[in-house]
Amino acid sequence: MKTQLILNVKPRTQTGRSASRRVRKANAIPAILYGKHTKPEKLSIDTPEFVRLLKVLSGRSILIELQQAGKEEKALSFLQEIQRDPITDKYLHLDLQEVKADEKFEIRVPITTAGESFGVKNQSGVLEINSHLLRIRCLPKDLPESISVDVTELKVGETIKVSGLKPIAGVEFLDFKGQPIVSCVEPVAEIVQEVVAAATPADGAAAPAAGAATPAAGDAKAGAAGAPAAGDAKAGATAKPGAPSPAGGAKSAAPAKK
Repeated sequence: MKTQLILNVKPRTQTGRSASRRVRKANAIPAILYGKHTKPEKLSIDTPEFVRLLKVLSGRSILIELQQAGKEEKALSFLQEIQRDPITDKYLHLDLQEVKADEKFEIRVPITTAGESFGVKNQSGVLEINSHLLRIRCLPKDLPESISVDVTELKVGETIKVSGLKPIAGVEFLDFKGQPIVSCVEPVAEIVQEVVAAATPADGAAAPAAGAATPAAGDAKAGAAGAPAAGDAKAGATAKPGAPSPAGGAKSAAPAKK
């Protein structure tokens, strides 16, 4: 049996949103344990202890033993799903999948790369990870913490696919054999330069005349000549005879006293 971690859990009887909020308020995380041969079991997990567990896991696939007070038998499981609040990033709910020591199960295992790619080292290529997880089937004792992919011989333009992975004893790869995992591609800067070069017009091609879409400077002035000048605007605003004069001329408009 490979490395296992122990996580203390408590049974949870109440269900619903209100009950889950009370669990979170007590600094715990509501969880559920699914089993192929047993009914789903509602649990509560201490938040600080779960955070410590995640740090130990560090992205690896490791089975977890669930230790519950009053139960001698420990349930063997792995983390199926973690739900977090998108705003506060707090843990909302955990899904655990129970497995049996003598029974094969399916799980997604992370991909890691080993070595320095030939294309990166000698051809200025860039390593691109196409698949971060792979789906496998195995017994608990054969579960690899990760799947290592050797990229030493990978050149620019080449790709390592599922079919090119080295066999692992007791492990069956379930993904499509043609699925890409790691590729070595050309640098992005060179790709951008090629696109710009393709978009550049050929020598001698007629370029659009300057100012074709906009009127010439002389035309703009000519068009503005028909507009009334500032002084004309004031003249146009002069009151007609007999009309009320502006406030500034109210005194002069009043008849003189005899």
